[in-house]
Amino acid sequence: MTRCIFHIDLDAFFVSVERTLNPNLMKKPVIVGGDPSRHGVVASASYEARPFGIHAGMPLSKAHHLCPQAIFIQADFSHYRESSQRFMEILADFSPHIEPLSIDEAYLDVSGYEEPFGSSQKLALVVKKRIYEELKLTASIGIATCKVIAKIASDLCKPNGLLEVAPGEEHLFLNPLPLAKLPGVGKKTEQVLQEMGIATIGQLATLPLDTMKKRFGKFGTVIHSYANGIDDREVEAPGGTKSISKQTTFAKDNSDRHYLEASLHYLCDHVSTELRYLDQHAKCVVLKLRYTDFKTITRQVTLKEATDVSHVIFDTALQLLRKTLTQKEKAIRLIGIKLSSLSGKEKQLYMFDTRIEKWRHLDKAIAQIRRKYGASSLRKGKDIFI
Repeated sequence: MTRCIFHIDLDAFFVSVERTLNPNLMKKPVIVGGDPSRHGVVASASYEARPFGIHAGMPLSKAHHLCPQAIFIQADFSHYRESSQRFMEILADFSPHIEPLSIDEAYLDVSGYEEPFGSSQKLALVVKKRIYEELKLTASIGIATCKVIAKIASDLCKPNGLLEVAPGEEHLFLNPLPLAKLPGVGKKTEQVLQEMGIATIGQLATLPLDTMKKRFGKFGTVIHSYANGIDDREVEAPGGTKSISKQTTFAKDNSDRHYLEASLHYLCDHVSTELRYLDQHAKCVVLKLRYTDFKTITRQVTLKEATDVSHVIFDTALQLLRKTLTQKEKAIRLIGIKLSSLSGKEKQLYMFDTRIEKWRHLDKAIAQIRRKYGASSLRKGKDIFI
C-alpha cells in the first residue's frame, strides 16, 4: 500500500488563538511577544504584519520600528496549550499515527484511513473543516508519500491551503524549488552548496552521492535523499506512546443506545488495532462522554491483566457505558475511548482460556485482511450501524 502522509500546520498559531479571544484583532497587523519597549522577541506575527519584514525571533524593538501601527500582545501559553491539545485530539479522530512536531504542527499517517472519504484530498478537507469549526483556526495541509515532501507542500500552500504531491510526481515538484525550501538546509549549508554551483533542489538531487558524503558527511546523505524525494521515516510519537485514544463527535446529540454501542465498538476496534501495531498491551480502559450541555465525564477500569484483545477491551468499555447510561439519561455529543498503563510484555493468564485465544486469532486474521486490502475492507458487525 502506498503511504499517505499529511503535514498539518496551524496558520500564525499564537495570533490566530488571540483572535478567537478578541475578534477585533481580525485583519490587523498583530504581533505576539510582549511590550516592544522591553527586551524580547517576536513569538508570532500575523500575515498582515509579515509584509513589513517581521518574523518570529526578531527583536520586538525592531518589529515596532518596522511596523509601529502593529498591535503587540503578551503571549498567554495557557490558551495556546489548550488549543494545541484540542488540535491533536481532532487529528487522533482520523488516524492513530500522529507525530507532533511542535505545539501547532504534526505529521499524520492516514494510509488506508482515507478510503472511506473517497480520496486523501477529501479527507484533508474534512480535517481542515473540523479544525475550523471546533477551534476557529485555519490549517495548511501538505499531502505526499513521505514526511519531507508533505512538510514542504504545507509550507508552500500557507495560509489555509491544501497541496498534494501525487505518487510519482515527487521530482517534478521538488526540482525547481530553491535550496532553502528543503528541510535541514540552513543558511550555512545553502551558502556552501551555492558556492558549489547548486541553487535548486533538483540540482542538489543530481550531485553524486559521494560528493555529498565527502563534503557534509552523514548529513550529506540525508539531504541528498530528501532532494530525491526519498524519506522512509515512520510517523511516530516521540518518546514512546503512553496511551492510545480515539473519540468521535456526533453531528447531532444522540441518546440511542444501539448507535452509541456501535460507535463504541468502532472506537475500541480502532484503538486495539493500534495497540497491537505498537506491540503493546493495556491494563487501563477509560471511557469518555461529553453530554449535550458540554459537561464531560470519564469512567475507567483497571484490568486484572494487560491485554491487546479487541473483544476484551470492548466488553470492558461496554460495561462502563451501560452503567453510565443507566445512571444518567442525557443526550451525548461525544464518545471516546482511551487505553493507558501500557506495557510491552503480556502475562500469560489467558493461555488456558480458549475464548481469549479464539478472539486473539480473530484479531490477527482481520489484521491480515486489512493490511492486504485496506483499513476499510472489513468491518465488524456492530460497526455497520455507524
